[in-house]
Order: sequence, then structure tokens, then C-alpha cells
Amino acid sequence: MLGLKLPTDPRWVNIAEKNLKEILIDHAYCEQKAASTAISLIVSFPEFTALTQAMVDLVQEEMSHFKMVHDELLKRGFEMGRDRKDEYVLQLINFFPKGGSRIDQMVHRLLYAALIEARSCERFKLLSEELEDKGLRVFYKKLMISEANHYTMFLNFARQYGNREEVDKKWQSLLDFEAEIMKDLSKKESIHG
Repeated sequence: MLGLKLPTDPRWVNIAEKNLKEILIDHAYCEQKAASTAISLIVSFPEFTALTQAMVDLVQEEMSHFKMVHDELLKRGFEMGRDRKDEYVLQLINFFPKGGSRIDQMVHRLLYAALIEARSCERFKLLSEELEDKGLRVFYKKLMISEANHYTMFLNFARQYGNREEVDKKWQSLLDFEAEIMKDLSKKESIHG
């Protein structure tokens, strides 16, 4: 369903299980960044009304997810700590060249967002099925469903605003690139890494 070319190594769940605090902190920051991305799309492309309306809703949803994760951290006696660099995202954003038309820039940002949501969905699915903590399994199942909807929304907007054939080619190339990135990841206690 997600189209990812390289699934996460299932052993990543063992890393996550042993480092729940770090996973939850990283996850909280991912939710913040997702809300920030939606705001950035509103600011950058306000003339695309359907996108703007969807991003307004997404900001609210992502911040509600942040609150859920933050509450989970507090419930477990953890604090947020400082944000860390997301190596996955830093490598991913190097795929498309800088510049180009505004539409190209928007499509690229939408494709990045779709892929990040797809990978998050895949990771949340693993956590919902494999964690020993039953409460966290339920928690991640709810979030997994939401991430799948976000992934398709971003991809559909990219296809709507860009040339469908070109967008689909870019998407497949981005998926190939992401698979190469993932070969070196899945070894850390982070949602994407």
C-alpha cells in the first residue's frame, strides 16, 4: 500500500523497545515538524485554496498528535529534551535540485511530505504489532491510520498540482533514493533513523 521499496528491518522494533524514552521524544519532535511543514505550505502557497484548507486541518491534527505523545512522555516520567537532527529527512531533502518553478518546488515538498508520512506509517505499524507494551501498541495503531491518510493526501495534492506523469516518475525515483538511505538507517532509536 505504501509503495516503500525497502521495508524497515523488523529488528528496529527491538531497538525501539529498549529505548522507548528516545523513541517517544523523537516522535514528539516529528509531530511538531509535521505541523510546521503544514504551516510552511500555507505560507508558501496560499493561493492553492484546497491545499491551504487541508493544511489548516493537518496543523490541528499534528498538534493534537504532539499533545498525545507529550502526554505519554509525561505519564512515563520523561521530559522532552532537546531536538535532534533527523538524518533521514536531512538526506531525503537532497534528492530534488534547488530552484525550479514554484509548482515544481511545491510538488517536491509535497512528495517529501508524502514519503515521510509513509515511512512513519510503516514504523507505527511495526510498533503497533510488535511492542510488548499493549497500551503503546494501541496508541501507535491509531497514529498509523492517521499517517496513512496523510501520505495519500500529500501524494494526491502533488498529482493534482503537477503533471501526473512527471509526478509519478519523480515519486518512483524518490522511493528508490529513499530505499538507499534506509540501508544505512534502522539502527537508531528514532522514528525514521
